Amino acid sequence: MAKPDPALLDPAGYPHVCEVTTRYADLDPNNHINNVAMAAIIEDARVRFHMASGFAKAIPAGAQTMVVSLNIDYLAQAHYPHPLVIHSGLSAVGDRSLRLRHLLTQDGRPVALAEAVAVHVVDGKAAPLPEGLREAIEAWKCR
Repeated sequence: MAKPDPALLDPAGYPHVCEVTTRYADLDPNNHINNVAMAAIIEDARVRFHMASGFAKAIPAGAQTMVVSLNIDYLAQAHYPHPLVIHSGLSAVGDRSLRLRHLLTQDGRPVALAEAVAVHVVDGKAAPLPEGLREAIEAWKCR
């Protein structure tokens, strides 16, 4: 992996932050948090972001948001029992989708960068984001 843009490693650029506790069960044979556990931790942070930003409530009944891509760049090993702090924000909002960026830190050091692409779906097909959603989530963009 190429060295990440330093701006992506600055927690101040992300409007949302949460802490997720690591579990002993998250360890792999190398004694660090395994990749599957990291993906689950990112999922947890993404849902917390959707709840905090109001995005989850803005999705009308019968519609849903589906993750179609998740990219994780590992920067350092993460260890148990230290919690992970996940800094999150929108990196882009399209007509039918949005990109959510996450910076994971542990003990003040970056351990991973991730970006999820989620598509708004109605009746099993990609559909335009609900009207007014862009304005409602503008404050949740990465700086």
